[in-house]
Amino acid sequence: MTFRHLALVAATTMILSGCQTQYQEMGATGGVTAAPITNDTYRISSRGNGFTDPTTIQDYSLLKAAEVTLAAGGTHFLVVTANDSTNRSVGSTPGTFQTNVYGNTAYTTYNPGVAYDIVKPGQDLIVQVLKLPGGAVSPPGSFDAQQVYNNISPRVIRPKK
Repeated sequence: MTFRHLALVAATTMILSGCQTQYQEMGATGGVTAAPITNDTYRISSRGNGFTDPTTIQDYSLLKAAEVTLAAGGTHFLVVTANDSTNRSVGSTPGTFQTNVYGNTAYTTYNPGVAYDIVKPGQDLIVQVLKLPGGAVSPPGSFDAQQVYNNISPRVIRPKK
């Protein structure tokens, strides 16, 4: 592989990674939102676009759950339910043809269209906020909100201000 080819691959990767859904409130290109269900239970919904990796959407859901927990004065959260809300569709490009005439003969070249999958990852969580006293043992399956925040927040892509 030449340096020029490597530079092209790197530039393409950077451009496409800039197209993925950013950590933001839900909008036309996706995002994440939290809605209260009860005083200590929330629905977290995360949606991505066709350039977003499913693990990024999982990070967004967990980060939002941690932020909601900390804002509510909680220390841990428990994922009560988790649902895959991925949207799948098919896109296509049109076929093309070109005819060239040489003398009395016509030559036609046809290139068929291409069908491709579009996957927009999504996830819905129902989380319960837990307020554990210092030194208390956390319930099995619960997440320490501060640890989740500290580990996931640095790696999410946020809109530039």
